[in-house]
Amino acid sequence: MIILGSAPKPAGHSTRPPLPPFLGHQLAAFRRALLKWFAAKRRALPWRQSRDPYRIWVAEIMLQQTRIAAVVPYYQQFLERFPTIAELARSDEAEVLRLWSGLGYYQRARNLQRAAREIVELHGGTFPRDAEVARMLPGIGDYTLAAVLSIAYGKPLAALDGNIARVLARLGAVQMPLREPKTRRKLQEEAQRLLALRHSGDWNQALMELGETVCTPRSPCCGECPVARWCRARAMGLEAEIPAKRMLRRGVRVTLGAVVLCDPRGKTLLLRSPGHHDAVLFSRLRQFPAIEIIGDMRDGADDGVWEEAKRRATTQIRNYLRDEFALQKLPTKSFRQLPALRHAVTFRDVVLLPVLVRVPRLPQHPEGEAVPLQDVPHMPISSATRKIARAALATLGELPT
Repeated sequence: MIILGSAPKPAGHSTRPPLPPFLGHQLAAFRRALLKWFAAKRRALPWRQSRDPYRIWVAEIMLQQTRIAAVVPYYQQFLERFPTIAELARSDEAEVLRLWSGLGYYQRARNLQRAAREIVELHGGTFPRDAEVARMLPGIGDYTLAAVLSIAYGKPLAALDGNIARVLARLGAVQMPLREPKTRRKLQEEAQRLLALRHSGDWNQALMELGETVCTPRSPCCGECPVARWCRARAMGLEAEIPAKRMLRRGVRVTLGAVVLCDPRGKTLLLRSPGHHDAVLFSRLRQFPAIEIIGDMRDGADDGVWEEAKRRATTQIRNYLRDEFALQKLPTKSFRQLPALRHAVTFRDVVLLPVLVRVPRLPQHPEGEAVPLQDVPHMPISSATRKIARAALATLGELPT
């Protein structure tokens, strides 16, 4: 049970001691209050319309690291195309990635399909009910396991995501960083202890809902909270200080020169491997040839400095085309600088300096594939590659609708 020692009381707050949380009859009252609130306030999200484990599983995978508003249209389109686990299992990976394109974190989609194939092959096409069996599927961690099995099958497993961890931390006045393994283990134990065993699916969703809509990271709406009377952080005046702020990884600036080769037929070259840069930057999907540009690209630089940076990038791109693709003596008029683009990938701040290069024919490359430039925005690619393609098509006057 998470009952920490008292913390210094901020001036101006009541001196009454915080209630010991969830002792005896209070635990039953706490559970009733939260479940009653959830029954009245639950949002009508599409994955809550069914107890189908497949639909719940797809939603939980999509919701990892992604906002609900962004997920809803992808979720609906994905299930229209892949209405069953069997349909997902027998589809081409390229089609799965195409429908996932824009959600990011594409390994989620790959693992989802790999798991679907295992479920069809080993489990008769039904998501396993047994926790230890389900845990062996690709992409299934503790949270996803508990969420799917509790909501779909009523298994008494407590889920712990970021929202639930924050709620529990405030309820118990936990002042340690939530990402520390010891803290996480304590919160998981508390989540399991508080679980309403006969309503585990609704209980997990209720805690998530509370964290998403009321017990928010900043400015929690304590006056609207159905369980505020049991909250030690509020009683101690610490709701704004809990959870403890985590140390953010320092951002890294990356400058990439991307090359849109275009032949007289309107075809371009995409690569299947990253080459001379971090694979994460284009989500390990097909992309235009690209190279990391060496040199400073500071914000706020005057036009002269930026022009010099672009010239430096063009020189490095020329050398890259010569060394990697045996493209030499390309006339200067073949190169057209496209607008610089900004892109963010996790802690990386990416500056994209795309160049459109006209060539009489596309070079041969072991990782290359010639495709119509018009088709690129509709392919399973990263959002960065899509930005570059649209910039090139706009320059050519062929931007697709």
